[in-house]
Formats: sequence, C-alpha cells, structure tokens
Amino acid sequence: MNTLDQCGYRAHPLRFFAGVGLAIVLVGCASGPDFRPPDAPEVSRYTDTDLPERTASAVGPQGDSQRFIEAASVAQQWWRELGSAKLDTLINQAFQTSPTLASARATLRQAEQIYAARAGSTRYPQVDASLGGQRQRISPTASGQTGEAQEFNLYNANVGVHYQLDLAGGNRRALEALAARADYQHFQLEGARLSLAATITTTAVTQARLSAQIQAMERILGAQEEQLGMARERLRLGQAMLDDILALQTQVEQTRADIVPLRQQAAQNQHLLAVLAGRAPGAGGMPTFELEDFTLPVELAVVVPSELVRQRPDIQAAEALLHAANAEYGVAISQIYPQLNLSANLGSQALTTGALFGNGSAVWSLIGQLIQPLFNPGLSAEERAALAAFDAAAANYQSVVLESMRNVADVLRALDHDAQALAAQAAAEASAQASLQSMQRQYALGAISYLQLLTAQQQAQQVHITLIAVQSQRLIDTVLLYQAMGGGQGRRMMSSY
Repeated sequence: MNTLDQCGYRAHPLRFFAGVGLAIVLVGCASGPDFRPPDAPEVSRYTDTDLPERTASAVGPQGDSQRFIEAASVAQQWWRELGSAKLDTLINQAFQTSPTLASARATLRQAEQIYAARAGSTRYPQVDASLGGQRQRISPTASGQTGEAQEFNLYNANVGVHYQLDLAGGNRRALEALAARADYQHFQLEGARLSLAATITTTAVTQARLSAQIQAMERILGAQEEQLGMARERLRLGQAMLDDILALQTQVEQTRADIVPLRQQAAQNQHLLAVLAGRAPGAGGMPTFELEDFTLPVELAVVVPSELVRQRPDIQAAEALLHAANAEYGVAISQIYPQLNLSANLGSQALTTGALFGNGSAVWSLIGQLIQPLFNPGLSAEERAALAAFDAAAANYQSVVLESMRNVADVLRALDHDAQALAAQAAAEASAQASLQSMQRQYALGAISYLQLLTAQQQAQQVHITLIAVQSQRLIDTVLLYQAMGGGQGRRMMSSY
C-alpha cells in the first residue's frame, strides 16, 4: 500500500493542481509514516535457566553473597555503591576534565545547532533587506530612436519576504531527522560517560589487585632469598651441594623476573588512570587504590529486558538512528508531491539617493509558485534508497539489542561463577594457611627444618595471589553489570513529534 492509500484515498497526480487548499489537506499524509519505537523484547529473562536467588559466599574480603533484585533502573551514580571516597572524587573530576567527554559534548552542541539552523530557515519566513545602486548608459538606438546616449544613476531599496509552505511535510520530516540525530549524539555522550566511569572503576580495582599481588610476590621473593642464604651457609659448612644452590638461585631469579611484568602492568595502569582523568601521566597527584578501599555491593539491581532497551545508551542511540532513517524516508517521499513557494518584495527606485525614500517610485511584487514533479525517475530511486537505509537501521537496532542482552547474560553468569570460584579459592586459602600453621608448630618442635617452613610459606603466598585475582574479579564483574544495565542513564527525546 502506498502513502496515498494509507491516507484513505487514491488520487491522480493532476488533482494536486486543483488548488492549494487540497494540497494542504495532504500535509502529514504525504511525508511518510510516523515513527513508532520498536517493540520491547518479549523475553522475561536473560539466561536460558534461572539464576540463583543468591550467589555463593566465602569467608574474607569480597566474599559476601550477592542477591539479584529486579528494578526499573540502577543508581545513576552507581560507583558510589563500591564505598570508595577516592573513587567518587576521581570520577567526578574526570567528568569535568576528560577530553573524550569534551569532544562528545561539542559534537552534541554541533548537532543541536544544526537542528536550530534548519528549524530557523524552514519554520519561519525569511526576510531580507537590500540597498543597491548602479550607473547605466542607454542608447536610443536600442529602441529604434535617434539621439544621444544617456547616462544616469539608479538606486533601489527593498525588503523581501520568502517562505516555502511545507505542504507535503518534507521540511518537518527533515527537522525530525536532525532532532533524532541530536538525540543520537546525546546518547553517545551518555554512553561515553558510562564507559568512562566503568573504565576508571575497573582500572582502579586492577591497580589494587596488582599492588596486592606485587606485595605477595615480594614476600615470596624474600622467603626465597632467605632460603638461598641459608643454603649457601650450609654449602660453606659442607652440608649442601652446589646443585642445590644453583636450583635455589634459579628460583629466586625467576621470581624476581616474574615481579617485573607486574610492576610494568601497574605502571601502565597508573598511566591509563591519569589519562582517563584528563591528566598527563607525569603530572602526579593521582590516588592509589588498595582492595580494602572497596566494598562488594550485596544487592544488585537487574533491569528486565523490556526496560533495558530504555536504559542502555547504545540501544537508545541505535533507536535514534532508526528514527532518523524513518524521517529521512519521509523526506524522500515528500519530494514527489507539490511544493509551494511564496515571496513578496516591497521597495523603492529613484535616480538620486535623496529621492529614494521620498519621491522615489514604489515597486512591489507578490509571487506564488506551485511546483509538481511530473517526470523525474531519480525521485523514486531516492525513495527506495531511503527505505533501504531504514531497513539497515532496523537491522542494526535489532543487532544492538541482541548483543546487549548477550552482554547482560554473560555478566550475570560471570557473577555467579565468580562467587563459586571465590568460595573454592577461599577454602584453598584456608587450607594453605592451616598447613602453614601446622608446619610452624612442627618447626617449633624441631620436627622439620626452616627450609621446609619457608617452602610452606611460599606455597601459601602463591594461593593468596590467586585469591587476590578472584576477589578483584568479583568487583570488576559487579562494575560490568552496572554498565550492562545502562548505568541509570535517563531518556532524552528531542525528536518527539
């Protein structure tokens, strides 16, 4: 069914010339279908099987059980749920100083001003004033007369008014498309804010993890160096073999080498944190984070799929592009309908500037022009191209929604599995500590050597390093859930018509 059929009648194109009145009736009908937001997903959950009401718990830091709660949205400043005042301050500063956000804000202002410029030039009449003068020489022979050529000055001043009646709604649809693209830039800005907050938070947690792991590795290195020193003393006393010394020396150097990449990662992490906050890496003044600075949120808001599409900036941005494509399709349709241009001019002409605004000759004109394309094969091709662009935008929107739901499902499963991994690793940590305490008691009784005790301490530290990684991963995946839920961003619809 074509657009005219949707309006309830079939009309031959020649009827448009019956009068402007009939053309005005077609406003809003000729400019294509109104945009309707896509239907919300019909699924009620993200994973194929239900999530547990509570995740597993473990003894120690970041070991609390987390509970998933259905909610309309998450807290807008969700990072405060982690309980770190240093993180709150850093993110608030980054929102003011980040060049990424500054660029996104400027791009949004550009889109808004493009919309304002187009609105000013199409919604209202254009009024122009002109003042001119010219020197002319006229020969009588040009009109079949005799005599000398005459020279004179001619001055004119006039005010002109021009206006294009938006009979087919093309201008209105063009404005709607620009407004939707301004919405898109707004959601891009919100997405950049959300991504910046999440990246700063995960970088801060990673910094805390690396710091704790470096400290644990340094304790292992210290124990190994002590063990090596004792072995060298035994060698001097003739109670050890050179091969034993070389083996311990290799172990010490390997541990020392393993610490270097961790320190490199920590340095890069610190540089990244500074740049995210809009500072040069060498500027200094950046906070340092420890795992003890963070508190694991025990209640996690989960937005249902039907509401997720109204929360995530990337989905809303894709919807804005779909809206723009729909409006641009309406613009293409409007090109096949009549266009009515009106203009009026009022002015004065005189031979001298003194008489221009006094005894000059008043001139005026009123012009109305109705234009109807009769044969232009390119217009139908433009309409088909606009429809193809709309189909592409619709497919892109569907893809973004599906990817977003997959992202949420992955994070929800990760949170459940992280909790199980932490519970197991915490049990391993408890077992390693119990073994170490047993070795310490045996050493106090003289049942084992000090070297055996040092070995047990190294094993306990290795287990602790793995525990640190699991603890930090629970925090990071919690942050990723807040990000996957849209970060509590509000909805903005400049393009509502």
